[in-house]
This record gives sequence, C-alpha cells and structure tokens, in this order.
Amino acid sequence: MTAVALYTRVSTEDQAKEGFSLDAQQDRLLAYCKARGWDVADKYIDDGHSGRSVKRPAYQRMMAEKDRWDALLVIKMDRIHRNARNFMEMMDNLQKWGKDFVSATESLDTSTAMGRFVMDIIQRIAQLESEQIGERVYMGMSQKAKKGEGILGSPIPYGYRLVDGKFSVVEPEADVVREIFRRYCGGDSLEDLRRHLRRKGILTRIGKEWSKMSLAHILHNPIYVGTLRWDGITREGDHSAIVDQETFDEVQRTSSSKLRNRPHARGQGANGLGHVTTTRQAATPQEG
Repeated sequence: MTAVALYTRVSTEDQAKEGFSLDAQQDRLLAYCKARGWDVADKYIDDGHSGRSVKRPAYQRMMAEKDRWDALLVIKMDRIHRNARNFMEMMDNLQKWGKDFVSATESLDTSTAMGRFVMDIIQRIAQLESEQIGERVYMGMSQKAKKGEGILGSPIPYGYRLVDGKFSVVEPEADVVREIFRRYCGGDSLEDLRRHLRRKGILTRIGKEWSKMSLAHILHNPIYVGTLRWDGITREGDHSAIVDQETFDEVQRTSSSKLRNRPHARGQGANGLGHVTTTRQAATPQEG
C-alpha cells in the first residue's frame, strides 16, 4: 500500500477565503486517499505560512521524514509552493528520492510524463498570479506614499513606538538620538559615538551594542525631522520630530565635508558614513 504524506497550508490571507481552510483541505485529501486505497503516513500542517518561502516548520519536517512516505499529496499545487524555483527544486529532490507528487483537485500525477509537463505549466501560471498580486500591492503602497496617511510599512525606528498606527516619541530613546546628532555636529566620528554609547551602557532597542552602520542610519534618517520616505517618495509625516531641521541639515553637510576631505576612502569616509544624500532624501527608516 502506498504511504502518503498529506500536506496542507494556509497563509494569513488565505484564512479569509472560502475553501482554503485547513479542515476543508484535510477532509478532501483523506477522501482522496480512501478512494485510491492509500495509507496516510502522516499529516503535515502549516498554519499562517506563506507559500513563497520554504521556511515552514511542517514542510521542513515532512522533507526530513521522507523515508516515511512514498508520495506527497496536496489539494492544489499552490498549497506546496508559490515560487517556481522552489517548486522545481522540490520536484528534483522528489525525483532523486524516488517519490511521487500528486495534486488532488488538479488530477496531476508525476508518475506520468504528461503530468510532470502540465504541472510545470500550472506552477508557472500560479507564480505569475502571485507576482501580479505583488505588483498591485506595490502600486497601492506608492499611491499611499504620495497621498495617504500612515507609516508606509517602515520599520519602527529607534526613538519611536507605534501607537494607534502612528509613530509616537519615546523620550528616553529620543534623548539618545538628540545626543547622537549633537555630538556628531560637535566633531565626533561614528567610532567616537560608538565608544561613547558603550561607555555609558546605552544599547540599541534589541539590547546590542551600537554599530557604526546603525548610527549612520540614525544620522541620515529623515524620520527624525518629521518626514517619511518610501521607495524614493518623501512626504511630511504625522509624527513629531525629534531633531530640528537645522541640526539635521548640519549633520548632512558635516558628513559630506568629511568625505571630501578623505579622497582615498573609496566611497566611504573614515567615519564609516559612505555616500549620503541631502535633506529629506536620506535612507529608509531603520530600527536600532
């Protein structure tokens, strides 16, 4: 009797769609096995995981336990992968291991050449649909960046917390940000700042020592003057500034001046800032 691994998956988005529930998938797969006279080796369930990544706990466990089953059964191909490259890699592995792949509702079976050919075509169509969804999301985000409100999906930067969908200043962290700007304007390099914060025992939000890169992100992040930026689009935010525009501009001028005075740094000054942009054209917000 053929031993079958039943794989079911729903992403966060899928949970709101009719017919994608885990229970519905399980019921149909069990009925399919019963009709074919197959034995269920095990059930592998990924709840709330995207099909675009292979980093799913049940999927990884199923592949590690390949010796327990002869065929992999899903309700539809997009339940196992939404990325053609990942799918083809899986299919190569299944072939190498001598395992079959079956999609119950699409009547595809890799034990036949036609089944393998048609499955490849369908998977590429599924990837096209996924990419088109991504394009529509991108267009929506661009429109929101130009005319909308909110944080544009930016990471929550050091000095702020997210409250009711808006950035709210956290004063103890904001004081650190102001000190970073003030000392840099006073002549400190990124290495000087890093050592100063380490001596004072001031860590990043995740409890690590500051790096020169994380300090550079703060010094060039326009969010601290009340501006939001997403994919080259900048607009005024609805949050409070932590540093004034004059101080922010002075930091950008100071950093550019340091770079000009170090021509042999090959695009990165001795202070570690590298090439920077001017006011309101700086890097995307990064969390410390």
